[in-house]
Amino acid sequence: MTNLLSAIYDSLNIVVFVHERDSDFTLHAAAPDWLVFFLGKSSCPQTCALPDVFPYLTCFMDDAQQHWDAKQAFPLTSGSWIETDALGNELALEATALWVDNQAVLLLQNLGEKYRQEVSRLQQVRNGLLTQEKLENEVQKRTLKIKQREEEIAIKLVSLTSYRDEETGAHVRRIGLYAAAMAKALNWPAQQIDDIRIAAPMHDLGKIGIPDRILLKKGKLTDAEFSIMKRHTEIGAKMLNDSNIPALDMAAEIALCHHEKWNGTGYPREIQGEEIPITARITSIVDIYDALVHERVYKKAMSEKDAIALMASMAGSHLDPALFEVFLGLLPVMRRIRTEVHELEDLMVSCV
Repeated sequence: MTNLLSAIYDSLNIVVFVHERDSDFTLHAAAPDWLVFFLGKSSCPQTCALPDVFPYLTCFMDDAQQHWDAKQAFPLTSGSWIETDALGNELALEATALWVDNQAVLLLQNLGEKYRQEVSRLQQVRNGLLTQEKLENEVQKRTLKIKQREEEIAIKLVSLTSYRDEETGAHVRRIGLYAAAMAKALNWPAQQIDDIRIAAPMHDLGKIGIPDRILLKKGKLTDAEFSIMKRHTEIGAKMLNDSNIPALDMAAEIALCHHEKWNGTGYPREIQGEEIPITARITSIVDIYDALVHERVYKKAMSEKDAIALMASMAGSHLDPALFEVFLGLLPVMRRIRTEVHELEDLMVSCV
């Protein structure tokens, strides 16, 4: 080994061993001070069982032997491990196997300061990631609080109409949860799922502009009265439009279009199919479902089986048939929402 190579190996804290057979290795050049403690002498005997000196290498030997058998010249590293010397100092070591000049060579390197710097760098990165995660969690918590406030504002706003017709606070809250469940099943982004949960309950907000003599009438509306009632879609849209708030913009879209029908016979614009915003098509399905299966002062509750049968007859004419299939797949979720969001919430909403 040339003096130049020896100087390089010394500067890099690298020791060169040649693999002889089994666990036997020959040390080329004298052992540096840090290695003497482990070998017990400054030079290696003819047979040196290196894995006995460093048990960690036992785990590396099988891979190294395959590397040597294949006569691979590129380096195969063991990864670093820690040994403790006589003074209790920790040494970070790493072994490298390669094939050089028809010899199986094992390089043993004391990583020294390089290892400590890398550990320090990784620790800083880890601390940075933990700090970032903490900040992101805090942002998520604050965002959730904002969303909860937005939802409460929306429910409170909608509750203004509940003083004038037979809709309940629990009904409008369920509408939002039903719609969000469908949006999630359709793989919408989280932000849009949150938006429709807040927006869908405001679909009938425009009823606040309908006269009591029509809104509260128990019997069937005349054609003239029904024409006035239909205006609640446009009134609600005008109330919610141009806010630059995504949830309210979506609410305006739903308010305007939730009475449109798949076959184009709805109102107010008589648009059809996918011309109807998907947000409105979703809201139409869940609104009809909730209205059918709950009792009101003017009607008895319908069994879910009968309600689904009726809605199935509306698919393709009134309701989007593909979205109705998505709804059917979510019936267990819808039932759970019905159970958990019951009519007692009305008192909570009215007392906010």
